Amino acid sequence: MRDVHLSHAKLRAALTRFRRLRILVVGDLMLDEFIYGRVSRISPEAPVPVVHVEKETVYPGGAANVARNLAALGIHAELGGGIGRDDAADKLLSLLRHGKIGTTGIARFSNYPTIVKTRVLARQQQVVRVDREEPGRLTARDRTAILQKTLRLLPKCHALILEDYGKGLFDQTFVDHLLEAARKHGIPSAVDPNVHNPLDWRGATLVKPNRLEAFGALGLPDSQKPEDWISVGEELLVNWSCQHLLLTLGEHGMILFQPDQKPHRIPSRAREVYDVSGAGDTAISLLAAGLGAGLSGLVSAELANLAAGIVVGKLGTATVTPSEILEASRRHG
Repeated sequence: MRDVHLSHAKLRAALTRFRRLRILVVGDLMLDEFIYGRVSRISPEAPVPVVHVEKETVYPGGAANVARNLAALGIHAELGGGIGRDDAADKLLSLLRHGKIGTTGIARFSNYPTIVKTRVLARQQQVVRVDREEPGRLTARDRTAILQKTLRLLPKCHALILEDYGKGLFDQTFVDHLLEAARKHGIPSAVDPNVHNPLDWRGATLVKPNRLEAFGALGLPDSQKPEDWISVGEELLVNWSCQHLLLTLGEHGMILFQPDQKPHRIPSRAREVYDVSGAGDTAISLLAAGLGAGLSGLVSAELANLAAGIVVGKLGTATVTPSEILEASRRHG
């Protein structure tokens, strides 16, 4: 963390400050199921492995995993989104309440099945993922109900996260209302866009596209060339009129773009990579927390990168704690 002049004492103070924050996360809510087992043979019925189940776990998924990441940092997270009136929804609400995550912004609909993603893993490798979802089932009336709930929560919060998994919650009208309300109340907004749902994020404080999302937002094919990454980031910064655009590049780290400043390269902090699922959720959590606590965009981005480097070393949609961040900061000097 030396390159952003954040000493260990200042980092500790920032992480302490996070515990006073209340952050609203609005996005596609899911239930993540993990089935762990071992494989010792191939099925005689088809050329597929037979998994002998040893353990099953469930976690809040999608935007709910972002809230879980915030809670792990000691932040009070409020969630906004839609779920069904089914067993998966009951299970998700129970997990959220147990994790002390606010559920006031969640609306339930009988015509909308809760999204469930089931991952089967053996020897720390994902064998298959089963998705139960019906994207596009949310109606305009459903969106309005969610919007009203979230707009009531927003003035009490220090930051807003919009987490788009492309499952049908976000359209331009919904997004515009939330970003306008955040600006009106002076609340920083951090956006995690989705390549399958191209929207105009103009006016957001920070937008965090990955490489595929960045090129897709401009209708361009993906590129491996660093010079193309710079030109795409600079163009999106202008197009979206945001204060910070953070382009995430996996093992190549991140690049932060800010008006009237040179792009800032941030190398990856990952030591070992076991599972990249959920790393983006961890990153957006730290970004919003940093902005909500009054840290600069650069310091917030460095913190997000550090935390993402920790979480990819864990299996499943994991979270990071303040003590893990402090320890990683010590290692990186």
